[in-house]
Amino acid sequence: MTERQHRQAGGSVVVTAVLMACACATGCSARGAALDDGRAADPVGTLRRAADTLVDAGSSKARTSMEMATGGTRVTIRGEGVYDYRGRRGRLKVMLPQDPAGTSEHRPITELLAPGALFMKNRGAGVPADKWVRVDTTALSDGNLVTGGATDPLAAAEVLRGTRTATYVGATELAGTEVRHYRGTADLAAAAKGAGANRSVLAAAAKGFATAAVPFDVYLDDQGRIRKIRHRFSFVNGQRPGTVAVASTTLLFDFGTAADVRLPAARDIYAGKIAEG
Repeated sequence: MTERQHRQAGGSVVVTAVLMACACATGCSARGAALDDGRAADPVGTLRRAADTLVDAGSSKARTSMEMATGGTRVTIRGEGVYDYRGRRGRLKVMLPQDPAGTSEHRPITELLAPGALFMKNRGAGVPADKWVRVDTTALSDGNLVTGGATDPLAAAEVLRGTRTATYVGATELAGTEVRHYRGTADLAAAAKGAGANRSVLAAAAKGFATAAVPFDVYLDDQGRIRKIRHRFSFVNGQRPGTVAVASTTLLFDFGTAADVRLPAARDIYAGKIAEG
């Protein structure tokens, strides 16, 4: 991550469920026949509409996982919470990995996601425990697809609006739910043009990433709702030559769950200096 990204995020960057395989060929074949319909015949069109299907669903619970290699060590940051797709707001509790020595325990960071903004509590770096840090995600060169340590679930879905190529891999099962597996590549610039609330953040990412092309795997249920999506992002590391690969996975479940996400009042947002991490 570049030093500029570190400053914009206010210090250091806060940087899957296992897919259940078919138990036997007969079972897989039966599920494949049940799930093989027009959506499988038009994977590109189906995936471009996936974000709208989430909005129609209203809300869900979410689990996130972000993996990246840094300093020769692979780290994983995990999050869990709820998302209101109609209100374009989410709340996640993000768990940072242990220090390499395994001796330091980090407090969970509470993140509130909103169009163009990320709010973080328990941010550390000199920020009082009862205050929030606000980050303008449109000013981040990754549009907060990576910086917050968890990709905004609706932004993750809106990346699919830029789907250029996609293939239907087949039917399978995920956490007891029958799903269709698609694999393809999306273009962030095209996604930004078709996006709603996340237009500006996706446009920022299209300019800031090493490449605007984003490979993905996505699993949809029989209502066309995303149950799992995995993106592979690539960005330039200002500290060393070459690019850094980040794999971001989002799991969505319990659709219709209550997701009342309230953003902090202005008086609760920290306006002081944040220590460099």
